[in-house]
Parts: sequence; C-alpha cells; structure tokens
Amino acid sequence: MRNFLSCALATVLSLNAAALPEAKPEALGLSSERLARIHSMVAKHMDLGDITGAVMLVARKGQIAYVDVQGVMDLESKKPVTRDAMFRIASMTKPVIGTAIMMMMEEGKLRVDDPVSKFIPEFKKMRVAVASGPGGATAKPPVFSTVPADREITIKDLLTHTSGLASGPMGASEVAKNPRKPTDTLADYVPRLAATPLEFQPGTRWLYSPGAAFDTLGRIVEIASNTPLDRFLAQRVFGPLEMKDTSFYPSEAQLSRLITAYTKSEKGLTKNPQQITMSSKVYFSGGGGLVSTVDDYARFAQMLANGGELGTARLLSPRTVKLMGSVHVPATLNGRRPGEGYGLSVRVVSDAVGGNHRVSDGAFGWSGAYGTHFWVDQKEDLIAVMMIQTAIGEMRPEFENAVMQAIIK
Repeated sequence: MRNFLSCALATVLSLNAAALPEAKPEALGLSSERLARIHSMVAKHMDLGDITGAVMLVARKGQIAYVDVQGVMDLESKKPVTRDAMFRIASMTKPVIGTAIMMMMEEGKLRVDDPVSKFIPEFKKMRVAVASGPGGATAKPPVFSTVPADREITIKDLLTHTSGLASGPMGASEVAKNPRKPTDTLADYVPRLAATPLEFQPGTRWLYSPGAAFDTLGRIVEIASNTPLDRFLAQRVFGPLEMKDTSFYPSEAQLSRLITAYTKSEKGLTKNPQQITMSSKVYFSGGGGLVSTVDDYARFAQMLANGGELGTARLLSPRTVKLMGSVHVPATLNGRRPGEGYGLSVRVVSDAVGGNHRVSDGAFGWSGAYGTHFWVDQKEDLIAVMMIQTAIGEMRPEFENAVMQAIIK
C-alpha cells in the first residue's frame, strides 16, 4: 500500500489547472485494477534502488485515466514527489522542435527537403570523415581523413538522424575542439558545427545525433520565424497548449520543484553531475534543453494524438501529424530494435508483433537521457508519459506493457 493513497488522490484530483480533463478508467475502456500494475512496477524499481521517484500518466480519448506519484524529490531531503514536479526532459525536447519545424513547413517558410545551407550558409560544402590509420574511428582520438560530401545535408536528414552531424566519434572529436561557450547563442554556435566532418555520407545511415542536429533545427526555426527559439515556443506552442511549466530554464520558483537527477552504478545512486547543464537562459538547445511536468507534456502529446489540435488551439493539420509520425527511416537502415523505424523527430513502431513491442503499429514517441519516455497511440486513442530522472532503460518497455495490458475494450 506504500504511496497508494497518494496515487489514488493524484488520479482523482488535478494539481495543475492546465491538466487534461479526468475520467474513471472504466469509462475510457481501461481497468483500474490493471492500471495499478504501473504503481507496482514503479515501486519495484524504487525498491531496487534504480530511481528515487516518478510521476506516470495515462490518458485515453483525451481524458486522464491514471496518474501515479511516488517517491522523493531527492535522497537527502526526502521531500515527497508531487504531481507538479519539474523534470529535465532532455531528448523529449526533440519532438517539440520537430513540431515547430512542421509548423514552419505548413506556413511555407521551409520544406523538409531544403538544404540546411539555405538557412545557414556555412553548411554549404561539408566534408565527410573516413576512418584511416591504426584504430581508425575507434582510436582515441579517432584517426580519419575527409572527403567531400556527395550532397548537402537537408532538414529531413536532421529530423531523421541521417545527416551524420556530430553523431559518432569522428565528428564528435572535432566538435570537442571548439566547445560551446557559456555565452553562446544558437546563432553563435550552430554555424561552427558546419566546420566539423560528417560521420558518413548524408542519408546513407541512421546514427543518433544527440544535440547538434536538433540544435541546428532550432536555429532554422529562429531564422524561418524571425523569432528567438524560446520566444517562438512560448508564443506558438506552450502558450496555446497551456503548458505553463515548460521552458528552457526553470524560474526561481520552479527550481524548488526540480527533482534531483541521479545516475545508477554498482555503488547505487549518485547525483548526476549534469543537474542543469542541458538547460540555459541563452542557448536554447533543441536537442535536449527543455524542462517540463507530466501534465504539461501530456498536453503536448494529446495535441499530437488529436491530429494537431487541443481545445481551441490547432498547431498542425492531421495530415502533417501523420507525416511526422510515419516511418521515414526503416528498421533495416536505422539499426534500432526490429519493428521500429524512425519518423520526423520521433520513433515509430512499424511492426509491433515482429519487434515484440506492446504498443500498436504506428505508435510514435521518444525518450530522454534522464529516463523520461512518452508515446502516442492513435489507434487506441491513448497517450502515456513517464517522468523519472535516472536512465533506467528497462522501465520503458515495462511501462508500455503495464499501460497496454490495462486496455479492456
């Protein structure tokens, strides 16, 4: 029964004025008894010392069916986690940037097949690293030469992680030679990325670009909209969706709600040294800079589930959301789990049975380096958001299973 009462109260009571409406699980075709397995799953990982706390949310048909709040904000104060706790969502920033790019596309300000150099001229004549010498790409530092890129990288290459921009050891080693300064903005830093070699010829491979690709996309949004990225998102995404707790840097008042991030090792949980380094008041990282809450991100996910709208706000057309959540890079190219392709800023399940995925074919979403995870399942009219602050990868499929097994009609 540990924390079960707090879980039940969180399911019934909304602590965030901008939360989605709530309904009893059975009215939404979900089993209350089976949803409680989410609580048990989280409690198990707390008992194992994997995480200190979590906030989990499941919504169906546009209404919240279940919220689970467990654990403590940090191991020292033992302050209980609250539903409005703030989380570093890291790479779950990427679908937000993907949405912004899609908005610019709909407005005719860019096309996804545009070369990046159309907006940032420094990307015009990039080179590609070719491993050479003893150890090649695996040497420390990597040993390589460069050749001209066969073609320019495009916006779509960045969206799908097929650009090769700072996505492997060779390119990353060159990026490290010219690190970002604390005062740098996207306008200062992103053009410098063009001087680094690509990891492979554009479009020939899928290899995750943790920061550079989506930081570059963030700069493109700034140029296309003639608005700083933080202001664009605040005015065009977070404001219309009533995401009042989402930004690139928490306010002083919000900092007290920021849950401590931990790293799991053989010695147990230790404080992550990168507590707030991904966030900045001047450098708005499209690759991973946002902080948010479970209710805020649920509103973003619900907008996507609804085909681009939430309440009176429409950000995208249904056709564009379908484009965003379609497979653009198949599993055979991207090297991810079987049955799992990649869309425009999101992972897409293309063959749930073949890949042993519990979500529906066509479900899409993404995760963050601190352990956060979400997906949108339009076939089941369902969204789910997991907020934790330790990178425990096995919790992602376990959460998906716990949610999907609760669907009874």
